[in-house]
Amino acid sequence: MSSGTVTTEQFADRLMASALGAMDMLAIHLGDRLGWYRTLAEHGPVDAAELTEHAGGDTRYAREWLEQQAAAGILTVTPEHRFELPPSAAEVLTDPTSLSFLAPLARVLAAAAAKTPKLVHAYRNGGGVGWAEFGADMREAQSDMNRPWFEQRLAAELGTVDDIDDLLSRPGTRVADIGFGGGWSSIALARAYPSLVVDGFDIDEPSVAMAKRNATDAGLSERVRLHHADAATALGENLYDVVFAFECIHDLPRPVEVLAAMRRAVRPGGAVIVMDEAVAPDFRAPADDTDRFLYGISLLICLPDGRAHPDSAGTGTVMRQDTLRRYAQDAGFSDVEVLPIDDFGFWRFYRLT
Repeated sequence: MSSGTVTTEQFADRLMASALGAMDMLAIHLGDRLGWYRTLAEHGPVDAAELTEHAGGDTRYAREWLEQQAAAGILTVTPEHRFELPPSAAEVLTDPTSLSFLAPLARVLAAAAAKTPKLVHAYRNGGGVGWAEFGADMREAQSDMNRPWFEQRLAAELGTVDDIDDLLSRPGTRVADIGFGGGWSSIALARAYPSLVVDGFDIDEPSVAMAKRNATDAGLSERVRLHHADAATALGENLYDVVFAFECIHDLPRPVEVLAAMRRAVRPGGAVIVMDEAVAPDFRAPADDTDRFLYGISLLICLPDGRAHPDSAGTGTVMRQDTLRRYAQDAGFSDVEVLPIDDFGFWRFYRLT
């Protein structure tokens, strides 16, 4: 149905449904941060007093939250008026190893909503809202959402591309990981390829500290070396067999500078791989759900983050292939090709040639 055929009542119904969804996400954020979903998964069914006895919190608020969750169809209610988290919902809300783990998405949206006054100011006057301003919820949520994909699928999917697998498998191979966030991409590669040494570069100091803890906990700190540095100036020349940029090029204020540094850093015969959002090839209205979601992330987070820096390219999350190709060619590459890796979350893999 096109926008021209939607009645006033239908559009009002759509907004009401959106409001219900927004309320559900903020309520999920509360349950996630308070540990109430984990308690339900481990000790349910429970009533409000039992929930707060196990997890802490105020019993009156807990009762309201439990009833709202049941009213929303997330929890079920026993005949004794105790509340239970179904296994399907438990996986999505409490299992950090699941590819369906989406509790961090509620943290993302809550962190963005908390910055609404600054976003309004930026939209009115220019400028932006930097990544650091969104705080720990945003930083940790992105790391937690990427982790299962990197841990379970990244090395396996790259291993299906023969020449990339050969490069990563060679003794003494060195890899650079640009914008590593929580470090899970670097950790996954080092774990899958035992002779690999990874140098990571990220400009967000709290992310670097978090990633170093993750690498240490994984027992890989000697081969996963994580640096608080700008890749545009820190990469060096002819040092790496493969240079990766996982889900960060669209965020960079000056992507061409970083891509040019990646080109200089890779050795002859090496590879430069970019993983970024799997958007449609061109703008469409109405768009599919993936582009709608990514436009929302761009409006609230990625575009304001990119524009928080001077002379920003202002790319935004919806970086289409032609935009990446233009950046790559301006950085000295000849072209961009899509790697044959399908169904990898919201992402697509590109080789810069």
